Amino acid sequence: MLNLPNILTLSRIAAIPVVVACFWLDRGWAQWFSMIVFVAACVTDWFDGYFARRYHQISRFGRFLDPIADKLLVAAALLMLVDRGPLHGVHVLAALIILAREILVSGLREFLAELRVGLPVSQLAKWKTGVQMVAIALLLVGDAADHILTVVGLWMIWAAALLTLITGYDYLRTGLRHMAEDAPPGSAE
Repeated sequence: MLNLPNILTLSRIAAIPVVVACFWLDRGWAQWFSMIVFVAACVTDWFDGYFARRYHQISRFGRFLDPIADKLLVAAALLMLVDRGPLHGVHVLAALIILAREILVSGLREFLAELRVGLPVSQLAKWKTGVQMVAIALLLVGDAADHILTVVGLWMIWAAALLTLITGYDYLRTGLRHMAEDAPPGSAE
């Protein structure tokens, strides 16, 4: 059960309290440290998939935990950025769009799994994740760096929100096709 890809995934979950704790520490170095830990956790997302495929270590545990680790990391960072960071006012909407899409896609995956239908990650969704991770990293640094990083981070979080809407709609459309099919005889709704 514990192979290198799964250890990397678990490390992403372990990074969450560190990223969050940095919000309550003295600003400056803590913001940079939070960003570094967040980026390191994001990099493990790429490596766990790479190692799992390369060394044939794909497991049920990893397929279950990997998307959860990603969503927990992003959700925790976004919530902290809304609470104590630059995501305030209208920018909260970008965070809400991203979080709502993550919940929607998780629900769709669960529903479709019962039907034994896969919902593969699209290439555009991979781009969305990349833009989102860079945006969050820039926003985590916040006022500890040049103001331009925050401005770029805000533009990128909105780009991620737009990509989130597009990919969420694509996934929802796929899910609705399967929802529209008649329920099998004898099933309760």
